[in-house]
Amino acid sequence: MSSDPWGRVDETGTVYVRTAEGEQVVGSWQAGSPEEALAYFERKYDGIVVEIGLLERRVKTTDLSAKDATTAIDHLRQQVDEHHAVGDLDALRKRLDALVATVEARREERKAQKAKQTDEAKQAKEALVAEAEELARSEQWRSAGERLRALVDTWKGLPRLDRKSDDELWHRFSHARSAFSKRRKAHFAALDAQREEARKAKEKLVTEAESLSGSTDWVGTAARYRDLMTEWKAAGRAQREAEDDLWNRFRGAQDIFFAARSEVFAERDAEQGENLKLKEELAAEAEKLVPVKDLKAARAAFRSINERWEAIGHVPRDARPKVEGRMQAVERALLESEESEWRRTNPEARARAAGLTGQLQAAVDKLRGQIDTARAQGNNARADKLAKELEGRQALLDQALKGLEEFGG
Repeated sequence: MSSDPWGRVDETGTVYVRTAEGEQVVGSWQAGSPEEALAYFERKYDGIVVEIGLLERRVKTTDLSAKDATTAIDHLRQQVDEHHAVGDLDALRKRLDALVATVEARREERKAQKAKQTDEAKQAKEALVAEAEELARSEQWRSAGERLRALVDTWKGLPRLDRKSDDELWHRFSHARSAFSKRRKAHFAALDAQREEARKAKEKLVTEAESLSGSTDWVGTAARYRDLMTEWKAAGRAQREAEDDLWNRFRGAQDIFFAARSEVFAERDAEQGENLKLKEELAAEAEKLVPVKDLKAARAAFRSINERWEAIGHVPRDARPKVEGRMQAVERALLESEESEWRRTNPEARARAAGLTGQLQAAVDKLRGQIDTARAQGNNARADKLAKELEGRQALLDQALKGLEEFGG
């Protein structure tokens, strides 16, 4: 008979293992010595030890599921309970019991973690739904649409909830997206209709603009083009391609008209510039007539200058007041000379002036005589009073004499 701290082999070749519950039959060995029998079953024990060690590491270091871990533990426990190995089987049972406790702890931990993840996923999905419902009312079509697409990607990355909760939240989320899509579709449909109306309106404006491009009514047509531009802005935008094409035609028609007008105006401005030079020369010639020495000759010369002036034509608008003002100043000087000459040669006016002068002279002579008489009588007060009156009459007489001189008298 051969024995070991954990087992023995009896005379019949039966192999036993020692446990806390007593000896247990391991098996029968007939192929060799008892030592070889114990060595064989000890190797089987070592194999179980290795498997338990590997399982312990897998449980601690990998994400082995509790179900798979439990299956592996049960398989190893069965090997231990069948007593087909020689060694400290009780120690192996304790390790397996500890491993069961570890697996259960991991199971609860994962359960709690899953519950937490589920709760977080639910909160995240509720937040996505709330944001989607808010975006469903937005009119920022591009940014809101892009954000909704991003929310879908975020949703797909979240864990599923229980079917009822997940379906309810998804229904709200999907409804919000559908509502936004319907509103956006309706908006752009209305916008397309507006743009089509704008296209039709602008087509009419372009047609009119093109019909006016050859006009030579520079003022009226330019004003109409301004009105057309106002109507263009009020019509709104057409579809982009149509808008660009219509604008190019509209602008092209205006360019043709205004280029032609600019060419004509350039020629006119050049002609009016030459006219201005000629009129400035005539104005300078007319100004030499002032001061008037010979009214008749000056009037004849001015008529000649004026006839040449009228034959010249228009000058630039901004230069017109100045050059015409020079001619008007000469004309006023001639009129003043005519009035002065008329007053000087008017017989009735001369007679009235002579009569007034005679009356004033007689009054002055009379006052002087009265003054002399008063002083001779020693009445100086009366003489002083009459002297003051004489001063006034003398001033009037001086003015009358000056006026009479203008009549050559």
